[in-house]
Amino acid sequence: MGRSHALAYHRDAAFDLVGPIEDVVEKSRSEVEVLIRESGEAAAYDCGVPGLPVEILTLIGRLRYRTSFGQNVLNHVKETSHLAAVIAAELGADVQAAKLGGLLHDMGKAVDHEVEGPRAAIGAEIARRHGLSPKAINAIAAHHQEVEYNCSEAPIVQIADAISASRPGARGESTDTYLKRLTDRQ
Repeated sequence: MGRSHALAYHRDAAFDLVGPIEDVVEKSRSEVEVLIRESGEAAAYDCGVPGLPVEILTLIGRLRYRTSFGQNVLNHVKETSHLAAVIAAELGADVQAAKLGGLLHDMGKAVDHEVEGPRAAIGAEIARRHGLSPKAINAIAAHHQEVEYNCSEAPIVQIADAISASRPGARGESTDTYLKRLTDRQ
């Protein structure tokens, strides 16, 4: 076998192992879609928010691949949900609505590159379209103060969001920088 035949043979053998690039891309896309859905399901389970529609679970799962100021958005929304639940329980507010609002408050970030408008409004509209709790919808819509609070859970979610985003280590800042920022605020 000549050199050019050997190269052609190896090229064809490699092609047979990999297959057409479209097949590889489609297989990878399918695997990522499964990971996204599973991430959304796990987040809802971790936050004690069962029964969410598949579209919403998928949007939550997409947040696994988003960051904001160095903070992973999926981890941030789960933390916000947990914090909102604790605050709501202490204040006698609707814990389930606070957990749901916390988990979904940044859902609009999963589609803000596909849909026009403020992320909070996008997320609230998706929640509304799926018939979720009006308190959770208001918490999603109001967490950037773009709309008025209609319930006590909305400011709770906003506060939990701020705590999650500003705690030491959340956004990659050092403890020294965090302490300096706190001192400057005083």
